[in-house]
Amino acid sequence: MPPTDASTGAGATPVADPSGTVTGTENTDCQDTLDLRLPDELIALIAEQDGQMSAAHGPDSARHAIASPNPTALIEHDLLDNVGEWGPVTTPSGVFHLVPVRIQRDLTLISRWMNDPAVALFWELAGPEAVTADHLRPQLDGDGRSVPCLGVLDGTPMSYWEIYRADLDPLARHYPARPHDTGIHLLIGGVANRGRGLGTTLLQAVADLVLDHRPQCARVVAEPDLRNTPSVSAFLSAGFRFSAEVDLPDKRAALMIRDRALRTVL
Repeated sequence: MPPTDASTGAGATPVADPSGTVTGTENTDCQDTLDLRLPDELIALIAEQDGQMSAAHGPDSARHAIASPNPTALIEHDLLDNVGEWGPVTTPSGVFHLVPVRIQRDLTLISRWMNDPAVALFWELAGPEAVTADHLRPQLDGDGRSVPCLGVLDGTPMSYWEIYRADLDPLARHYPARPHDTGIHLLIGGVANRGRGLGTTLLQAVADLVLDHRPQCARVVAEPDLRNTPSVSAFLSAGFRFSAEVDLPDKRAALMIRDRALRTVL
């Protein structure tokens, strides 16, 4: 999964291909410690790789008016607690809904966003639709540890998100990951939606959705490019704290963490 992060004021959307080392010091307000215990879901996933998934839970289930083609999105206990069923949330900017991507429906729109020069600078997915499709398919056909979504605001698709298990991602090799850490990647699609604080509003809403619907998740994490000052600022304004600087192959990132324990005071 290529490197990514939030496109906010400047309209830039960073990368997140974790394969560097963490440098800097942790915030002493909420110390990060390494927990080497394998998550229960990962143990269960290994045990069930013989394909014990009900055929009744195939893609386009009648339970979903808008559903991801990824069958894992319909598993009773998937790795991200059924992102597609989290439902809409009311924000100061309107009613917002994460809708799992369907390539047949959404590829042209997402590819157009990826070809915006401000976005391409960080996501590095400019080019024909096949480039974007090659980025989406491993997530949609994978084990459910990353779910690509459209962000729909008042009925209009306006952003692209990846909600992923940071503790099961290569990123976990480069920071003191904890079981159920959940990561966020974001880009704001339209130029008109950038530079007016919308990134902060949506980051706070999505982080709240994660914490509301993933009771075992104690932290939401992100890794915006340090050069993308508006993005880092948006995460800070959305209740994330700066934890450390992380050296990745394509960027030096700011490891941002939003703690469940501090949710009521931020």
